[in-house]
Amino acid sequence: MGLLEDKKVLITGGSRGIGRAMVQRFVEEGADVAFTFRSSAEAAKAMEAEFKGGSSKVKGYQSDAGSFEEAGKLIKDVVDDFGRIDVLINNAGITKDNLLMRMSEEQWDQVININLKSVFNLTKHIMRTMMKQRSGSIINISSVVGVFGNAGQANYAASKAGIIGFSKSVAKEVGSRNIRCNVLAPGFIATDMTEQLDDATKANFLANIPLKRLAQPGEVADAAVFLASDMSKYITGQVLSVCGGLNI
Repeated sequence: MGLLEDKKVLITGGSRGIGRAMVQRFVEEGADVAFTFRSSAEAAKAMEAEFKGGSSKVKGYQSDAGSFEEAGKLIKDVVDDFGRIDVLINNAGITKDNLLMRMSEEQWDQVININLKSVFNLTKHIMRTMMKQRSGSIINISSVVGVFGNAGQANYAASKAGIIGFSKSVAKEVGSRNIRCNVLAPGFIATDMTEQLDDATKANFLANIPLKRLAQPGEVADAAVFLASDMSKYITGQVLSVCGGLNI
């Protein structure tokens, strides 16, 4: 039996990178998984077909996590289709990097809306469902950049730091209803985005990582499985860094 047997899971931003890796790992552990995507319906359909080989149910939903109204509709649709939601993973996120002196208001607003407001949107709308169940695990994807900052990423760092404060507050509010809220803070991950970096930039990253390598998306997914499963049932309000020691 898998660690997430019979769990109903919703993962935002689940069609690529870390999100896709989480969909795959959660299915492997026996969960039924709903995931969101913004534009690539074809890729979402391909994922559904790829991961439906076992007994798990997998379904993609086109939704803008930054929209309060769409988030509410998403929660309703997933509950209607899956019966309940045991685990919510707020993973949707973007970057619009620039030095603060050059950063536009639009770049600031876009990142805060998708990265931070989306976490409020989904968590707010799922509260009633989880409180009725008297159970639930909410996992919010932050970043080590939200812990120690990074030049050229003031908007991204602010959004990811906000997720940490938000999650700790939610954990205190709903713990008495057996609802947990924790944070994953990945470091530098081997994704399409990091593949585009030049060798000098990659070398600079690696020089500051004690384990001397980038993380694989699946290694973040493994940590998410732990926080979603009953192995972590007495853990809430915590930040788990998956960064190879970068934030030591």
